[in-house]
Parts: sequence; structure tokens; C-alpha cells
Amino acid sequence: MLRIDIHIKGYNVVVMEKKSKIIILILALLIVLGIATHIFLTPSTVENSGAKNITDMIGRTVEIPQSLNKVVATSPPMSTVIYMIAPDKLTALNFQWTDEELEYVPAQYRGLPNIGGWYGTQDGSYEEFIASEPDIVIESIDEGGDGDLSTVNERQTKFGKIPVISVNDTTSVDKVDASITFIGEVIGATENAQKLVDFNDKYLNEVQEKSSKLSDSDKKTVYYAVDNDGLKTYPSGSTHGQLIDLVGGENVANSLNQGNTTTGVQVSIEQVISWNPDVIITNDPDFYANVYNDSNWASIDAVKNHEVYVSPQSPFKWFDRPVGANMIIGVPWTAKVLYPDQYSDIDLVDATKEFYSQFYHYDLSDDQAKEILLGSGLKESNL
Repeated sequence: MLRIDIHIKGYNVVVMEKKSKIIILILALLIVLGIATHIFLTPSTVENSGAKNITDMIGRTVEIPQSLNKVVATSPPMSTVIYMIAPDKLTALNFQWTDEELEYVPAQYRGLPNIGGWYGTQDGSYEEFIASEPDIVIESIDEGGDGDLSTVNERQTKFGKIPVISVNDTTSVDKVDASITFIGEVIGATENAQKLVDFNDKYLNEVQEKSSKLSDSDKKTVYYAVDNDGLKTYPSGSTHGQLIDLVGGENVANSLNQGNTTTGVQVSIEQVISWNPDVIITNDPDFYANVYNDSNWASIDAVKNHEVYVSPQSPFKWFDRPVGANMIIGVPWTAKVLYPDQYSDIDLVDATKEFYSQFYHYDLSDDQAKEILLGSGLKESNL
């Protein structure tokens, strides 16, 4: 027999019951509590405790896991953003880093597999994507573009139960903030996403203010030399040469009027000589290494005045290829290339160290940062 003291409104009631009856009573109470919990919790809390619904950037409602640990994207610009704000969640790439690009990639990320993607090369493999076991797949869309919904729906069908999330194109530096913020919210990297947005806005605001005040006579003429012979280029309006436009340079290929071409335009050396640009920017180290010794280019002002610059390469190019968030650090670099006097307030060594530490996860020394910048053709006095 047990003695139980129960306090009810100031009265002590002594109840003597057999142990078996007490156990039955306790079990009954537990059952009642369980039912009440089920009733008062919302259905979504009970049924979807491991998932949540989001609206992607094309307006689709998609159910994704509450916690995401494995993420892949279908194009390099998206993969680059993920690498910059949440590298430990990126399980595969759409490209293969070169040995030079790997120089500033931490060891734990060097082995990320290349599973292709759907962009310029269209070499993605659904089987390889699925084999990487992602929690979600991020798909790039052109804002307002035709066929985006059908493309995303096709991806979703082929990926089966793996959620496909549509994100607006991240190829334009001055429009990328919203997509960075959205990706950060989806994959649980809001703080790092905000840091990247803040870094971008800091330099965007400065160059947009200063470039708007440049008169036509103050603008430097610029040729973007593509490929190892330098005889392909992109005119103004192309995302590939956008940093020239952004900082107020005059793209000499404007007359080609090709718009936002993805393939570039072949030109002749005679055409470049007739344009006679003040500055030449290239992404090709071979072209840069040879241009000062090539008699075909010797008469051009940019060459005569040693105003040829090559984009830093590692781990992503700063000026182009891919176009995207990697070009954020290219904004102050291009500003310094074209107008070093107007941007003397920017300490490019500090900016480079900050960017690499926060977004490339690699701490540079002052000497390493200077080596990157001097190797691009900048003079030490202009850093």
C-alpha cells in the first residue's frame, strides 16, 4: 500500500491505493497529454517537422529540409556564391580549377569533383549530380526570361525528390545582391551573405558615384583582349566586359553593337590598332606575357605606355570567366587600373586581404596580396 498526499485548494487529501492502480493512472495521464500536444500543435509542425516551404525567385513553392548540409548548383556563378559564403556545404563544382587557380584554395576544398552543369558548355550529368547526394540543387534563371519555368520544371522532374531552387542570374555585379541574400537565407548562411553584399556595395557605391562625374574627355578608352592572341573581345553591354562600363571606361568595341553576346566578337589587329586604346585588359596570362614583345601590338598606346593589365586568376578570375560574385573584388581593381588617381583612397592590398580571408577562406600576407596585384600589371605606387 502507498500513501499519497494531494494538495487541492489548501486541503490535504490522503489517498491510499494499490501500486498497480497508481501506475495505470500515470499511464492514462501520459496518453491524455500526448493527445493534447498533437491537437494544439499546428499540422505543419507535426507533419513537416523536418522540412519547410520556401518561395524561390521564380515564384515556385518548394519544400526543402530545415537544415541543409549538401548543396550543388547547375552553373559556375551559383557555385561560386555558395563557395564564398558556405564552402563546407558545396559538394561539387561545374568546372575544374587549374593548377594556378588552386594556389589560393584551402586543401579541404581542392578535391571537389567537377560534375558539369547547364550553362555555356551544357555538359551536366543528372546521374553525377544525384550521386553527389545534395539536399537541394540551385538553378540559375534569367530574370523575366522566356522558358525559365519550363526549364526548372524539367530539372525538377529529372532530379526527382531532390528540391530544385530557382535563383535569379548572378552574372551582373550591380544586380547580384538580391540573389546572394536569397541563397544565404536558403542555405543557412545569412551572415556571410550579408558580409559579401556589404563588401560589394561599398565599392559599387564609390565607383558609381565617381564614374557618373567623368566627362567624355576624361574617360579612358579600353580594349578587352580575349584569348591568347588577344583578337576576340566583348563590346559594351556584355556581362563579360561589364566592369569597364561600371567604372566609367569607354569600351572601344562599342561600335560593334553586339549587345550581351556570350561568344565574343573576332577582330583583327588592324582594327585594334585603329582603335588605339589607352588601356588593354585581358584575362589571358599568355597574351599578357607576350604582348610587350609582339611587334604587331607595339604601336598601340596601351602597349607603348605599359598600360596592359591581366586579371588576377586565383582561385577565380577577378574580371571575367566566370561572370559573377568573383568579380566583386574586380570592381576596385578595375577602378585602380583605369583611374588610379581618382581612387587613391582605396587601399587595394587591404581590400584584397579582406576579400580573400572572408570569401575565399584563405589568409594572405601583405606580400602575397602585393604579389597578386603587382602580377596583374599595377604599379606599387597605385596599390
